[in-house]
Amino acid sequence: MVSEKAVVLFKEREIRRTWYRKEWWFVIVDVVAALTDSSQPDGYLKDIRRRDDELASRWKKMVKLLLVETQGGSQKGNCANTESLLRIIQSISSPKAEPFKLWLAKVGYERIQEIENPELAQERMKKIYEQKGYSKDWIDKRLRGIAIRQNLTDEWKERGVSNERDYAILTAEISKATFGMTPNEYRQFKSLPMKSGENLRDHMTDLELIFTMLGEKVTTEISKQEKPTRMPVHKEVAKRGGKVAGNARKDTEKELKKSIMSNENYLQLTLSK
Repeated sequence: MVSEKAVVLFKEREIRRTWYRKEWWFVIVDVVAALTDSSQPDGYLKDIRRRDDELASRWKKMVKLLLVETQGGSQKGNCANTESLLRIIQSISSPKAEPFKLWLAKVGYERIQEIENPELAQERMKKIYEQKGYSKDWIDKRLRGIAIRQNLTDEWKERGVSNERDYAILTAEISKATFGMTPNEYRQFKSLPMKSGENLRDHMTDLELIFTMLGEKVTTEISKQEKPTRMPVHKEVAKRGGKVAGNARKDTEKELKKSIMSNENYLQLTLSK
């Protein structure tokens, strides 16, 4: 899912950001555009660096090219953390600079609160889903699925899986064994645009979410027991975890005498009833 916090607003202007190394990193051109209303923030940034030799000399240490998830999909952008942004803002002549500094402090404080008390993040996410029309039961499953997914990625990290491509490969193995489709194939099945930024799981029914959780949870438990360290072994573990969920899905479908996989999204199904 694209997090509701992947894009935040400062005075009605969108600021993209990503959570990296335990802090927020913001897309610099978005900040410049918000502070200056410039139609060419990249050019404005170049002018700043030409005028400010000290900033230019520190630029490579201050800025990182990071992948940012937004409604338009994954995009790479030059990002800066709060400390570096404050230094960049010093070189921007704008009446919005001081309000932006206060906004940055508030944004950072909210994240610290959520780290100290994860229930706050869950409550905020619940409200987002409620506003979209999801039921309480569905929201509870979705949030539980997010927690299970986080446990799985933490397990993979501990076993040496470190890049997004490998995560995608392993996730596809689980999905293929569970549903007979990779996530991309499932997106096509549900008619979701590939680069829309829409999270497939936000379009799943209760049972689709349950079997997704089962496949990922079993994969996590097998990995904890067997402690794989090589990608080929990780893939086999993922297949086995997904197969458990796939067998359970098939048994369920026999009992219900219908497929549990729907080519519609959850909200469409509930609103049409």
